[in-house]
Amino acid sequence: MLETSVLYLPIGRKTFDLAAAEVVWAETSEFLKKQCRTLHEPEHILTSIEELEQFLQSVQGQSIDSVVYQSVTFADGEFAVKVLEYFKAPVIVWSVREPSVGGRLRLNSLTGGNSTCNVLKNLAHPFAFVFGNPSEPRLQEKLHMQLQVNQVIHKLKQLSIGIVGEHPPGFFFSDSDEAELQTALGVRLHKLDLQQAFSECAKIDESRWIRAVERAEKQVVGLNRSDETVKKFAQFYSFLEDYIQENRIQALAVRCWPDFFNELGAAACSTLSQFTEGGIVSSCESDIHGSISMYVLQELSGGSAPYLGDLVHVNEERNSVVFWHCGAGAYSLAHPSTGAQAGVHPNRKLGFTMEFGLKPGGVTIFRVSHTPSGYRLLVMRGNALDVPQPFNGTSVEVQLPHDVSRTLTGLMNEGFEPHFALVYEDVVDALIELGRQLGIETIAYV
Repeated sequence: MLETSVLYLPIGRKTFDLAAAEVVWAETSEFLKKQCRTLHEPEHILTSIEELEQFLQSVQGQSIDSVVYQSVTFADGEFAVKVLEYFKAPVIVWSVREPSVGGRLRLNSLTGGNSTCNVLKNLAHPFAFVFGNPSEPRLQEKLHMQLQVNQVIHKLKQLSIGIVGEHPPGFFFSDSDEAELQTALGVRLHKLDLQQAFSECAKIDESRWIRAVERAEKQVVGLNRSDETVKKFAQFYSFLEDYIQENRIQALAVRCWPDFFNELGAAACSTLSQFTEGGIVSSCESDIHGSISMYVLQELSGGSAPYLGDLVHVNEERNSVVFWHCGAGAYSLAHPSTGAQAGVHPNRKLGFTMEFGLKPGGVTIFRVSHTPSGYRLLVMRGNALDVPQPFNGTSVEVQLPHDVSRTLTGLMNEGFEPHFALVYEDVVDALIELGRQLGIETIAYV
């Protein structure tokens, strides 16, 4: 069941076969109740503008992720216009099949959906169209995806990212124009001074920070709790945990170097790894759009932990690329043969970091990207290979569906940012639909 709030509007006219329409309405209601945590629906088919408005007034003010506008029979565009006077959520226009062919056209639902789509397009309101009866698996799958996408759009407008320190020098791609970001996606930024965080975390008592160590020990192989860097990880993690709760933060972007090594004396990788494992996606190098990319993947995959890495190596023989980072990665991403092992940073030689190759399986690769022309999305499909760990830190070799050399050249010519998010779930179609709904250019290698 999706944690989403849906407004279901069965729209029809009495001049059509309402008995047949009521069968569709009843089946749809039962289906949506099983799909959605919160469903607002009328007690009958809405057959006039007056009935529609009366119902809309009764639910006015409710938080709605999706409006499911079902043309159970034909109805003109006046109904859709009335809905938009009350709700601005994306609309899913749903037409159903004719109950019979030959003789009277009993529902004319498809024309009703066509008319509604035309109105919404001309009003520049976001919408999607689905066709089929409630019992059809293909319809159910597509509707589920649309509800997920609309839920993500709604959640992005509520998303607050904790920016812990400015991005490292020269990492311009990690930054974001706050006003443009909020206009395009609805995301808000909450900034925290990194030096202040270092100072405050050192004051945290062992009785509080030891819980972070105990949490890590459940999934990290070879963790030495007497290591000073483990203590510092736990103190900083505990401080951020309080910050997240106090400020209702749902994602993090953290400046990991050089400050963590020079000032705190420990790597940030373990902190980011444990937060991402726990559902607070966390990007390194204060990559704001990287954090958003991870958040979107987590939401569309039903809560799976995403990964963020650089594209560092190409293998033409296997038509693959390697994504790598210094030592950050959610524990559950580790190859089952090794598990998530405690390590040290490959360059700075400070702990504690993650040391593992990622597990095999199908993946979706994604990036919320920005250019002077505005936002765009990158969507790729791949297969994480079952091979030895490519490089120290965390890394994964991913086989691509198209010629790797051409794909690489395309990515470079387009000037995509060097951080790529991935998740172990096929959410390609949902991401492409997300871009369409948001009116953002989407470049796909699938």
